[in-house]
Amino acid sequence: MVGDLERSLVSNDVDVVLDQSNNLTRNYDLDGQCHRTEALLRPPRTQGLVHKQRLSSASPCSALGDSVVLDVSDPLEDILVGETLKRSFGTEHLVELQKHGRPGKQSQNLRFGVENDRPQESAPNATSDQRSCLSLEVVSGPSCGLHCSVPSTSTAGLPFTLGRVPPSNLLLKDLEVSGKHARINWNSNKLRWELVDMGSLNGTLLNSRPINHCDSGSRQWGNPVELASGDTITVGTTSNIYVHISSQNDHLVPFGVGMTSDPMSLRRGGKKFPMEDVCYYHWPLPGIDQFGVFGICDGHGGVEAAKSASKILPEMVATILSDSVKRERFVSQHDGSDVLRDAFSQTEARMNNYYEGCTATLLLVWADADGNLFAQCANVGDSACFMNIDGKQIKMTEDHKILSYSERQRMEGTGEPLKDEERRLCGLNLARMLGDKFVKQQDSRFSSEPYISQVVRINKASGAFALLASDGLWDVISFKKAIQLVVQTRERYSTDKGNLAEKIANVLLNEARTLRTRDNTSLIFLDFDTTSTVPPCKLLP
Repeated sequence: MVGDLERSLVSNDVDVVLDQSNNLTRNYDLDGQCHRTEALLRPPRTQGLVHKQRLSSASPCSALGDSVVLDVSDPLEDILVGETLKRSFGTEHLVELQKHGRPGKQSQNLRFGVENDRPQESAPNATSDQRSCLSLEVVSGPSCGLHCSVPSTSTAGLPFTLGRVPPSNLLLKDLEVSGKHARINWNSNKLRWELVDMGSLNGTLLNSRPINHCDSGSRQWGNPVELASGDTITVGTTSNIYVHISSQNDHLVPFGVGMTSDPMSLRRGGKKFPMEDVCYYHWPLPGIDQFGVFGICDGHGGVEAAKSASKILPEMVATILSDSVKRERFVSQHDGSDVLRDAFSQTEARMNNYYEGCTATLLLVWADADGNLFAQCANVGDSACFMNIDGKQIKMTEDHKILSYSERQRMEGTGEPLKDEERRLCGLNLARMLGDKFVKQQDSRFSSEPYISQVVRINKASGAFALLASDGLWDVISFKKAIQLVVQTRERYSTDKGNLAEKIANVLLNEARTLRTRDNTSLIFLDFDTTSTVPPCKLLP
C-alpha cells in the first residue's frame, strides 16, 4: 500500500473531471504546518509559465524513456484507488533534450566565460558560513499559491521533499504527483541547492528539461542537479514551482534587471531546435565599481561563436577599463566609444570561429561620482536595443542585414556595391558579425566594425527602461508594442516588491511565444525606476 501511495493516480490523458481546487492559499513552515499568506514570489500568471533556458547538470539520460499509457474508455468506471496511470508526452510537451552541465563550487570573484559548455554565474549561495535561503512557490496547478521557505542552516527542515502525501514538506494536491516525488537539499561541500527526482512515475522537469532517470518505470532516483534563483520546477503536468534563492552574495544594482530566453522549439511542431542565443550581464565589472555590461549574442551555424563572444567581449571591456587613465578619460568625456570599439576589435581578433558567427549587442551602463546613470550601446548584426527615456523612444543599435540602407551605403563606400539581384552574401543575410572568418576571407564586404550609439543620460524618475533582444522578439513585437506591455505590467504589479524587471521580461517573452515567433528568443530588460538584488553575473542559456 505504501508503494501505491507514492505513485500518481491519473494521467494527463484521462478525461476525468475532478475537484482539484485548493481552498486555501497556504504557506508551509519548516515543520510542515501551514497558514494563509499572500504569494510573495509569483511571476505573471495570466501570461503563462515562463521557463528560463538555464543549462542544468547532466541528467542520467538524454531522452525520456518509453511510456506505456493505458487507454481508458470509461475513466469514471475504470479508475481504481491505487492504480497508476502514466501521462503521455504529446507534442505540446516535447522539449529540447540535451546533456548540459553547470559549474559546481565557484569563487566569490567574477569569472568570465564558459567552460565545458557551462554557464558562468556567480554562485547564489557561496558564503563562508553557508547561509542561503531557498523559497518555493507553486505558481500553477491544483495547489497554486502554496509558498514555503527553508534556510541552508536548517537541520529539521532538510532535506526538503515535494510530494502528494505526508510527510512531504511541500504537499501538492495533484494526482499526477507521486507520494514522494522530488527532494531538495543543501550541498554543504559545493555550497549550492540541489534537486533530485525520487523515482517518480511522471518525472520532474527543471526549466523544461527532464532530470529524472530515463527509465521512469524502474523507480530509480535521478542525479542531483543544481538549482538557481528564477528556475521553474515542473512535477506532473500542471504543477509548476518557482524557485527563489537569496544570499548575502547578491549585489544591489541601482536598477532592476530581468533576463530570460527560450529556444521556441515548440513553435516548430516540437522538433528539436538548437538554442543559438546567449545573453549575459556583469554588474559590476570585476574590480571596476559602477560599471556593468549587458549583452546578447545570436549565433548562426551553431552556438560556439556566440559562446566565445559572450565570454571574450565583456572581458575585453573590463581589461580596457582597468587602465585608470583610459577609465578617467572615459568618465570625464562621458563617452565610451573608444572603449567599445577596441573591445569589439580585440574580441574579433581573439575569436577562432571560421564557420560560425554571431550578432553581438552590448549595452554599457555606468554611474558617475554623483550617482547619475549613463548608457551607451555597440552592436554588429540585428539583435536590437531600445531605450525609453522621458517617454522618448531611442534606438541604440543599427540593423546590419544585407538589404538595410546603412549596409548598402557602407558597401558602396568600399567600391564593391551590392548588385541588384544580391540578397545574401555567401548565403548569409547579415553583413556585419563576429566570427565567420572563412566567409570574411572570401568577401571583403563583410565587417566586424560595430555601430556605436550616442551616450544617453538616464533620468531615474522618468520611468526609463532599456530592452535588448534577439530578432526572435523583434520579428513579432514592435518596440511600441513592447512599451505598452511594459506600462501594463508595471501597473499590474505596482505594489509587488519582487523583481519587477524579471516579471516584465517574462511577460515580453510570453507575448513572443503567443505570437508564435519562429526563432530563438532572448531578452534583457533594465528598469531604471527600481533597484534589484541579483548575482553579480549571469549567462543564459
